[in-house]
Amino acid sequence: MIHKYKLLGLNIVMDIYSGAVHIVDDTVYDVLNAIGGVRPAEKKCPEKIIRALADKYNADAVHEAYAEIMTLIEDGLLFTDDMYAELAKNWNKRSVVKAMCLHVAHDCNLRCKYCFADTGEFHGKRSIMSAEVGKKAIDFVISHSGSRRNIEIDYFGGEPLMNFEVVKEITEYAKEQGKLHDKNFRFTITTNGILLNEDVKKYVNENMSNVVLSLDGKKDTNDRMRYRIDGSGSYDAIVPKFQDLAESRGQDNYYVRGTFTANNLHFADDVLHMADLGFKQTSVEPVVAPYSEDYALLPEHLPTVFAEYERLAEEYVKRRKEGKGFNFFHFMVDLEQGPCVVKRLSGCGAGHEYIAVTPDGDIYPCHQFVGNEDFKMGSVLKDEMNKDIMHTFESSNIYTKPACADCFAKFYCSGGCSANAYNFNKDINKPYELACEFERKRVECAIAIAASLAQEN
Repeated sequence: MIHKYKLLGLNIVMDIYSGAVHIVDDTVYDVLNAIGGVRPAEKKCPEKIIRALADKYNADAVHEAYAEIMTLIEDGLLFTDDMYAELAKNWNKRSVVKAMCLHVAHDCNLRCKYCFADTGEFHGKRSIMSAEVGKKAIDFVISHSGSRRNIEIDYFGGEPLMNFEVVKEITEYAKEQGKLHDKNFRFTITTNGILLNEDVKKYVNENMSNVVLSLDGKKDTNDRMRYRIDGSGSYDAIVPKFQDLAESRGQDNYYVRGTFTANNLHFADDVLHMADLGFKQTSVEPVVAPYSEDYALLPEHLPTVFAEYERLAEEYVKRRKEGKGFNFFHFMVDLEQGPCVVKRLSGCGAGHEYIAVTPDGDIYPCHQFVGNEDFKMGSVLKDEMNKDIMHTFESSNIYTKPACADCFAKFYCSGGCSANAYNFNKDINKPYELACEFERKRVECAIAIAASLAQEN
C-alpha cells in the first residue's frame, strides 16, 4: 500500500508497511499515478504508461522514472507487503499496568462549555480524592506493573490544584514506594491555571516531569468556551502564569493544550497566537462533541479545517527556517525510528496498560470512560480489576478495526481513540470517522514538514 500527495511544494510518496517516505520529482509521481495502487509486475515500463504520459514526458524520461520505482520496490521501500497482519492475528500482549490517571478532583473552578467531564462531575457528583485512596492507587499500580520499572502517573480532574495537598502527599508516597519496589515514577499534572502560584510552581517544577496547561488560544476564543462559574473569562488570569511557568521550565516538558470548535474554525490563528505569546510547546485538538451541540465540528467543516492545517504547516516551516520555531504536537513525527511495533498497532493502551482511578477508587479504562458504569473495571481499594474488560481493550488493534484496513495513517494513529469510537458508534473497534479525517490531514502535514525541513539540512 502506498499513499501519494502534494504539499508544501513537494511530491510525497508514503510506503505504508515499511514506513519509508520518498520525495520524488514530477515524472516519478506521474508514473506512479499511471501505475495505480498495485505493485507493477513488469520489469520494463509498459508501453501503455509511456503512451498515457506522452503529452508530458518523452519515453526516456518515463523509462528512467519507472526504473527508479522498480529499484525502490526491489529494495523493500515501495509497495511492500503487510508484515504485521500475522503478528496481530496471534496477538497476546500479556499487558501490565504502566500508567495511571488519578482523578484527584471531580470538581472544577471553571465551567468550560465543551467539557467532556460534565464540568468536573463526570456525570456523577462532585468529589475529592483522599490521600488514602491515592495511596491505594499507587499500591495497585505497583502490584499490577509486573517487571515494568517506569510508571507514569497523571494527575487529572476537574481541576487537580483544587486538591493539591493530596497531590503532594500521593507524590511523596509514590516516590517512597518506588524506592522500596524498584519503580521509577514520573508525574504529569493538567491544570487550568486559576490556582497556580509560586508555591505550586516550585513543587511542580521539582516533581512533575510534564505539565499540561489548558488554554484555547486568543482571548476571545478562550473566554467564549473556558469561563468561571460567574461567567467571566479565564484568559487574563492564566496567561501570565502560564508564561512564567513555561519560562521557569526552560520552555520544555510542558504543553499549552487547547481545543478548537465550530466557533474558531480558523484555529491556526490561535496556535500562532500561543507561539507569539512565547510558548514553544503547543497542542490544539479538535473538539469531540455530539453533532447537536452548537459548537460541534461537522463533516461540512472538513475543507476549512484541512485548509487551516495546511496554512499552519506553511507558517510552521517558515518560522522554523527563520529561527522562530515552536513545537505543535500533531506536527511532530519521527521518520527515522518512530514508536515500537506494539505501539503502532494498538495505541495508547487504555484499559490494559493505562487506567483511570476516580476519587472513590473505582477503575475505568481511561479518563474519558469515567462515569460509564458499563466500563467500570474494579477498585483499587479491593485490589481487583475486571479481566474481561481488560482483554477487550487488549485485543483491540488496527486489525480488529475494518475501517483501518485501507487507511494510510493507521500506523500513526493506531486506530484512534477507543472512547470516541464508543461514544459515537458504541463499539471501540469502529473509529469515529471525523477524527480519522483530521488525523489523515495532520499526518500529511507532519510528514511534509519533516521532509521540507530535512531538505534544508
